[in-house]
Amino acid sequence: METQNQIFTKRFISLFFTNMAVFFVFYGLVTTLPLYAIGALGRTDEDAGLLVTVFLISAILVRPFSGKLLDMYGKKRMLVIGVLLYFISTILYLFVKPFMLLLALRFFQGIWFSILTTAAGSLAADIVPANRKGAGLGYFTMSTNLAVVIGPFVGLLIIQHFDYNTLFIVLSIIVFLGSCIALTIKTDDLPKSENVDRSFKFTFDDLFERKALPIAFLACLVAFAYASVLSFISIYAEQQNLLAVASYFYAVFAAAMLITRPFTGKIYDHKGPKYVILPAFILFAIGLFILSMTSGAFFFLVAAIFIGIGYGTLTTSFQSLAVQSTVHQRSGYATATYFTLFDLGIAVGSYILGVVAVQLDYASVYMIAGIVLLVVFFLYILTFVKRK
Repeated sequence: METQNQIFTKRFISLFFTNMAVFFVFYGLVTTLPLYAIGALGRTDEDAGLLVTVFLISAILVRPFSGKLLDMYGKKRMLVIGVLLYFISTILYLFVKPFMLLLALRFFQGIWFSILTTAAGSLAADIVPANRKGAGLGYFTMSTNLAVVIGPFVGLLIIQHFDYNTLFIVLSIIVFLGSCIALTIKTDDLPKSENVDRSFKFTFDDLFERKALPIAFLACLVAFAYASVLSFISIYAEQQNLLAVASYFYAVFAAAMLITRPFTGKIYDHKGPKYVILPAFILFAIGLFILSMTSGAFFFLVAAIFIGIGYGTLTTSFQSLAVQSTVHQRSGYATATYFTLFDLGIAVGSYILGVVAVQLDYASVYMIAGIVLLVVFFLYILTFVKRK
């Protein structure tokens, strides 16, 4: 019997593993597809980068429409449809070899990734008890954190010992299992959206949740800073002769997030958001500054600890604030707004900080990312902490 304050219900656990399967495939492909394009298809580094960029572009373009789609057709239905088409897209990597068709496949898969992750995030917000939003969404985000480590690790292990077809088969099986689990999630008792406009006329409020925009904008800037880690950490490690340690960076990064998540979630719920968000900003910035000055393995991994705690706490807390900023019926729109701006921050950050790296160096990239984070820290204080 599910109690009102219980987080780990059967459907929460099912949603957790569905989301984990989706992000397992996402991170597994992000890590290995550039190598596939260069090694197996004989493409250039720029072409390899396009495989990531095209996916992000389609996700960003579709995300604002996701909220209304969830209202029109139901969150569970869109989750199931999305994960099934995501599964079909993954199978197609076995057969699609021409590069332009591969780009089209990445664009198509990005559409369903955007819709199903919005549905999963919104359902998690609905399922978690109202008085335990911080802890509940924090635990749910751990599904993504685990995938960050396991996806790339398994992906690289497979291509080292087998071939890319084996990789695509394994990833297809993982997301198929996620699809089966999604079918078991019961949503009959969750509140339904009433008086939904089912026309395909999209106003601003059909695309964005106004009340979630301020916190989503700050999340966009945090994502901008995090793009320095997501996009360039392996290149920076190679330049610092730390490539052997780079694989441990994400393991330490994820471990730091997972270990601190139960504590930060409880503090968020019992004392308030600022008691976890303010320290998280400082820790994240310290981690980036350590990266900018590191020349040895020890401090490289110390930076991973600071970044893991700071980034993990900030993103979970901001997502919770976005959902809590509006009424329950608009949770899908708030989730879509949050992820739209977050994805935009990653995309813009990867491009701009890449230009900085070419003009200056990667140490400067992490220094600038840390400064950006401190600016966002003060913006948060001015916008939220001082506002009654």
